[in-house]
Amino acid sequence: MNDGALRIRHANAADADEWNLFLQGCPDANFYLRYEWVRINQEELGHDPVCLVAERDGAMVGVLPMVRVRSRLFGDVLASMPFVNFGGPAAVDSGVEAALVQAASAEAERLRCDYLEIRSDRPMGNLQAATHKVGMTIDLPPDPDVLWKAFSHKHRQNVKRAYQNNLVVRADGIAYLDVFYNLMERGWRRLGTPLYRKSYFERILNAFGEDVHVFVAFQGEKPVAVALNGVHRGVLEGMWAAVDPDAVSLQPNYVLYWEMIQFACRNGFRHYHLGRSTAGSGAETFKAKWKAYPKQLYWNYHLVSAEKMPGLNPDNPRFRMAIRTWQKLPLSFTRVLGPRLARLIP
Repeated sequence: MNDGALRIRHANAADADEWNLFLQGCPDANFYLRYEWVRINQEELGHDPVCLVAERDGAMVGVLPMVRVRSRLFGDVLASMPFVNFGGPAAVDSGVEAALVQAASAEAERLRCDYLEIRSDRPMGNLQAATHKVGMTIDLPPDPDVLWKAFSHKHRQNVKRAYQNNLVVRADGIAYLDVFYNLMERGWRRLGTPLYRKSYFERILNAFGEDVHVFVAFQGEKPVAVALNGVHRGVLEGMWAAVDPDAVSLQPNYVLYWEMIQFACRNGFRHYHLGRSTAGSGAETFKAKWKAYPKQLYWNYHLVSAEKMPGLNPDNPRFRMAIRTWQKLPLSFTRVLGPRLARLIP
């Protein structure tokens, strides 16, 4: 046991390499804790980072990246991590984790935020927690045929039928940025969700290089579905996806997901995390068809000036009217207004 004094301080750009190296050896770490996100959130979305490092005897033993998101619409939030699937602390033991969470709570109070929100795959001490989200993960065998045989007969038939629509999938990086963004613009408007500007995704693709992949399903030469995945320690991490609203009847996601699963199996990935879903939703049901199992996620809160846990999610009835309105707006309008709104919705 190491009895050295624990020190918690703010991180800076000089910590980036050591920060990412620490994540590579920490079992609690995930793709969204990498230091690249600090720069992306600051430079592309204009939000202040508040990143904590725990050290003992000069060695890094824990990290907690956070972003302060302030707006008149949604309040003043200190979050780990907004805009992506989740975040939270990574630490060598529970004591270091608790100290990071305590320091984060103190930061939220010092900054006079409305609340601190730590989105994690586990509860954080005595913080209040919302449990409306689950992460969906597939355990991957080296041979994708093993997984194929485990699918239901109906699911296999759906995949085969989709292939009959002349669908093929190709993967690349920055070369598919325009294809990816064009489909995201249309697909996310159909969902009623504002989208970040293209340069946000360009920054992600450039910052992570070979650790991000864009998969595109084509019918002939026409792109009809896209997905952007990240890579972290044997896990393929699903981040963003969209389908051309005019191509929904082709069911391209059946081909897209199966091709991505085969890619993950054949390239030695142990798990494919399909992102988060609302518990009991249609998205959770679709992901379960691929033998993905749910793992509870915890939105942990330390309230400062807020009187109760917030409900900033599309399932909140307060936002249903806004979603329906957004779905009806012309693309030329959502293209301009979308990035301005998206950067404010943690």
